Amino acid sequence: MTGIVIVDAIRTPIGRFRGSFSGVRADHLGANVLRAIVDRNGLSTDHVDDVVFGCVTQIGEQCGNIARTALLSAGWPEHIPGMTVDRKCGASEAAIHTAVGEITSGLADIVVAGGAENMTRVPMGSNRALHGDVFGWRLTDRFNLTSQGEAAEKIADRYGFTRDQIDDFAIESHRRAAAAADRGDFDGEINPVNLAEYVERDLEATDTVLVDETIRRDTSREKLATLKTSFRDDGRVTAGNSSQICDGAAAVLLASQAAADRWGLKVRARIRAITVVGSDPELMLTGPVAATSRILERSGLSLSDIDLFEVNEAFATVPMAWMKEHGVGHDRLNVNGGAIALGHPLGASGARIMTSLLNALERRGGRFGLQSICCAGGLATATIIERCEA
Repeated sequence: MTGIVIVDAIRTPIGRFRGSFSGVRADHLGANVLRAIVDRNGLSTDHVDDVVFGCVTQIGEQCGNIARTALLSAGWPEHIPGMTVDRKCGASEAAIHTAVGEITSGLADIVVAGGAENMTRVPMGSNRALHGDVFGWRLTDRFNLTSQGEAAEKIADRYGFTRDQIDDFAIESHRRAAAAADRGDFDGEINPVNLAEYVERDLEATDTVLVDETIRRDTSREKLATLKTSFRDDGRVTAGNSSQICDGAAAVLLASQAAADRWGLKVRARIRAITVVGSDPELMLTGPVAATSRILERSGLSLSDIDLFEVNEAFATVPMAWMKEHGVGHDRLNVNGGAIALGHPLGASGARIMTSLLNALERRGGRFGLQSICCAGGLATATIIERCEA
């Protein structure tokens, strides 16, 4: 697996719900990062063999194979194929895994993998509401399926997390993200979006979005305490300690080492290992615990070998439980904040996290980074990357 290299990774700023990207289609956000990732690496699009994107809510303007519509919207040659995958919250990490498989098998030499989701324009779950019950009786007779929010509450039950502890984790996510933004840590990973170039034609917009809109610098325990719980009357999970609904796109340029050498591409990291696991569909969100154990076993590495971890903050209780199970301190986890502060644009999150993880490793001089994402239905993806020149 060390023969698969990461040439570059890039993302849009994350737009808050009903924010600056409310007039921008998800495939146009995808086009933004596709254009940027080849331009800043001096790569001809003729050398790209495939584009694989994640997208979760595939309905309306997100249903037309967004990988293909994004690359054509970017002005790329029509001979380049595209494929859209859905592994729920891990969709764009699954897109990266698919790209790794294509390159490993010899099907492709260079693949751009990533994802795009505009949750303002295409609401989460809107593809489910049109078609009645999602789950059939053969499944519901076997499992007591519930919402992800209730699953987050069940995790709090299991580990005894209090509302204050969960809110404090959320506050720290915003604090870290704000500090990273102030230091300029996100500057190298964000590609600005010129709204005049990408906004819908019947709308007027002249601004360029340069930074994430989701970070709440004034978040406090007092403010979070005013929020009503979202899933139980006597619960602990609120909108303030959960990931934000938002809009964005991200892309990772992957290649074989031979292709990188052939086209003079500077390599930033290698894919060390990938995995995906199934987990308890009732508790649903604990998959990153098992995925971490499995990928470490597959890679021959230990927790102590990993410099930085990213566990998606779908809900604060998810990384909190992961830390409890693995005994990893918060000082190595989500060091620049996570989805509570930066947002969780569903199909783009896996690639967004990898972009941020790669940049954080480079800034801190680390060697190995591990990311994992819980996914609806009881799944988890995981990837280990190894920074080059470490």
